[in-house]
Parts: sequence; C-alpha cells; structure tokens
Amino acid sequence: SQGEGFQIELFQNPRSWARDSQFFGGIQWAISDHYALMVEYNPIRYHKQTSDPAQAKYFQDPVPSQFNYGLRWKPFRFAEVDISYQRGQELGINLSMNFDIGQPMIPIYDPPYREKQEDKAAPINKRLTMALHRSGFSSIGILIDRNDLWVRVQNDKYYYSTKAIGVITKIINEIAPRHIENIHITLTDNGIAVFELETTRFDIAEFYRDKLTAGQFLYLARIDTAKGRPPDMPIENKKPFDYMVKPSLQTFLNDPSGFFKYRLGAEALVSWRAWKGGSFVAGPGVYPLNNISTVNEPLLDNVRTDIVDYQKKKFSLPRLLFDQVYKTNNEIYSRFSAGYLEIEYGGLDGEIAKPLKNGRFVLGLSGTLAKKRDPDAVFAFKDDDKSAYYTSFVNARLNVPEYEISFDAKTGRFLGGDLGSRFSVSKFINGVILTAWYSVTDTSGFRDSYNRGYHDKGIALVIPFRLLSGKDSKTTFNYAISPWTRDVAQDINHYNPLFDFIGRNTKIFLDRDRGMMYKQRIN
Repeated sequence: SQGEGFQIELFQNPRSWARDSQFFGGIQWAISDHYALMVEYNPIRYHKQTSDPAQAKYFQDPVPSQFNYGLRWKPFRFAEVDISYQRGQELGINLSMNFDIGQPMIPIYDPPYREKQEDKAAPINKRLTMALHRSGFSSIGILIDRNDLWVRVQNDKYYYSTKAIGVITKIINEIAPRHIENIHITLTDNGIAVFELETTRFDIAEFYRDKLTAGQFLYLARIDTAKGRPPDMPIENKKPFDYMVKPSLQTFLNDPSGFFKYRLGAEALVSWRAWKGGSFVAGPGVYPLNNISTVNEPLLDNVRTDIVDYQKKKFSLPRLLFDQVYKTNNEIYSRFSAGYLEIEYGGLDGEIAKPLKNGRFVLGLSGTLAKKRDPDAVFAFKDDDKSAYYTSFVNARLNVPEYEISFDAKTGRFLGGDLGSRFSVSKFINGVILTAWYSVTDTSGFRDSYNRGYHDKGIALVIPFRLLSGKDSKTTFNYAISPWTRDVAQDINHYNPLFDFIGRNTKIFLDRDRGMMYKQRIN
C-alpha cells in the first residue's frame, strides 16, 4: 500500500518491477512427522534498501550469505519450533501455534454437578441454591409458589447464555419437587434482568429424555428479553466484588527507532457492584517487559499520536471510574460512566441503545466529554492542555446471525473534531471475533499533512479464554492493530459499551445458540 491508496507495482509499473525482481526459492524436507530440514535462497539486497529504517543500523554492507538454513520441530499437533541460521550471520528461533479458528486447543468440559448425599436432606430452596452456586452462578434467588418455581441467577461462568440455561434446567430436572409444573428462569447481570425464560417441568423432562431437541424446547418456551426488573425474592451468594487478571500484550510496530516495540505484562479489572447496575471499577496494569518508545513527535492535533507517552510506562491505571447501567421494561438500555475512562482520557461518558426486530438491529446514541490525562502522574490531568475533548455519535448495528456477521456504523464527531463515520464488519466464530474497520471523516481541520486526507483503518481480534483452558469462561483477550498511529476518527476506549453488554442476549442470537444448551457438551 502507498499513502491512502493501494498500488501493485507488477501492474502499475511493470518495468520497475522487472528491473528489481529477483528469483527466490526454498526447499523443506520432512525427515519425519516431527522434524523437517529447510534451506532457502534469499536474493534481497538489504544494503541497498535505503528507504528501510533498519538499513542504516543493520545493513550498511552486503550480507555474508544469501542462503538461510533451518530446522523445524513439531512437538505437538498445534505447535512448531523453528531454529534458523539466516544471512550467514544470525541465529533465530520462532515458536508458532496453529489451530482452527474457533476450535478449542483443549476440549471444553465442565463436570456435571453431582449432589452429595448429605445435601439431599436440606430444604429444596437450599439444595437448588447450593447446586447453582457450585455450578458457576451467583446472586441466586429461589422462590416456590404453589406449582411455580422462580429461579433468578447471575451467570459468572458460561460464555453462551444458552449453555447457562442448559445447566440450570438440568439441575431443576434433577432436584425440583415433582409437583412443580411451571418454571421461570431469569438471568441477570449486576442485578439487571438480561432475559427471562418460561417453560414447564414437563418440557424440561422431555428435553433431557431426548424427546425434544434444543430448538424444539426453546420454541415451546417463552423468552422475554424486554424485562428490565427481575422478580423480587431473597438473594443468596451475592457477589459484590469481582475481579479478573489476564495477560496483556500491546505492540507498537514499524517505528524508526525499531520495528518491534511491545509491552508485555498483566492487567486486572476489579469491580465493586454497589447496587443494581452500578459499579466502581479499577483497572491497573503492570508491564515488566516494556521497550515501547519512539523518535517521532506527536502531531499538532494529538488526540492519539501521543499514545507512546502513556504506553511506555511499566505501570498504568487505564480505568478508575463509576459505571451505571439501566434497562427499562421496553428494552431501552442506558449507561453513564465518570472517572478515568481509559489510558489517555478522563471525564464523562454516556450512551443509550435499543435492540429492534428481536436483535436484528441495534440503534443508539453516545457521547463523551473528557480531558487529557497526565502521562507522568496517575491521578492528574495535563496542565499544558486545557482543551475539552468531546464526541457525539449515532450508532447502528446490523446482526446477521445466519452467517455470524455483524455490520457497525458510528457517525458523528470524533475526538479530533473531525466529522464523519467509522464502519466495521465482524465475523463471529465460536467466540473468536475478527473485525476490520475503515473511517471516512472530514480531516480538513487538522493542521498537519499526516492527518489530512487520512482514513483510519485496522483489524482487531477477540479470543475467548475458554478455547485455551479446557473449561468454560467469559474472559476474552483483545488485540487490535492499525497501519499508522494517527489522530483521525479516534474515539475513547469505552468501558462496558452497551452494544457489547447486550451482546448475544437477544432472541435472534439465543435461537442461534440453542445448540450450546447441553451441559456435558464438549466443544
């Protein structure tokens, strides 16, 4: 690519391509299923590539050899280790892990709940509460009213809500009294009703006798995603505090000071759920391995090109905020956040959203009013930047679960003051989400040539931890990369955005995910 367009030298300048082209080739000899020998001829004249920032530092003279040699070892089905001797002067080692997208590296298996003999003497409410808590649920409410059983739980473990429903119905089928006829299950998130499922004891029994498929069972059940308030009942096993710790890798590539800059460490997210929908959140990060730096100066209108000043720190506190989510009984969601919103900005952030057509569409409005944080003081704002940064957007999403694709559009005012839209398309593969985005905004207000005329673009990847651990989990790893760091079409990194809070908990996706209902399914 070149600038804002794409050029293929072979077609657009064939004479130059023919003049510079050289033959390249290699051989790999698999001496066994686990070992292979490699040799390749590399004709690149590194010392003549003066436009490459690495040339002046590493390739002032011709390389000693144009042949590379290597050994490839495959200790496991999904892993390869390469040891190479390159250009007659350098040893290299590479570890790569291969797996089919969306397929677990370790089969996912959660042992079914087995009730202890001594627990069977407890009252029914207590037995159900213990079973649900030990199966990965919290904030559990059980209410029996004549022939009706009401169950209210928060799903802390299962990536798919339908998998959680499968666990709950299996417990009910085994423990609930025989006189119970009607079952009401409400899944919650921090006290907010996500959806309610109403079914019968008979249909649950038929489902676990394999008389009904998951699709038939859900067809006979009634699912209500509009309910905003869960039923009132005594709640046990509340979980006011929650935390998550996960590894974090962030990269800063192709800087003139070095191609591969990174910081590697761990990030935590600690939350106190003070009341329904309300949370106080802290998100510290520690990066003992950190070589991020740059010789480039931030651009004149630096809403994001000064990111290195923040990322080069070995400790950071990207989030320290209060977050409140509301949901009405007509399925209108709203969210408000205040505090240190992300690594560069602190202030106020809010949005409103509503699913339409059973979740086929999601529409919303959002806006932010923020100040720039001081990169050298965790709890301070920049003294030399008095600007107030604000955004305002109309947001839209089209979900196509038949192909597990979604299309997003964000239109309005971005952090740099540029007006326009950012478009993205995402593909969902069993929890793995691949996203590509592209922006079209009015960049005439920027004072430098690097931002003017630029279109922000990039790709992002979300990997669920469940694919790596062999057990179910709602934790995910996120990674995104853009070809250039610019100030065009920038927004803050939102905490708990409503489109993600709604997620797959709409009728159109719950039907799509019906195959995840079986408790002992290995997938």
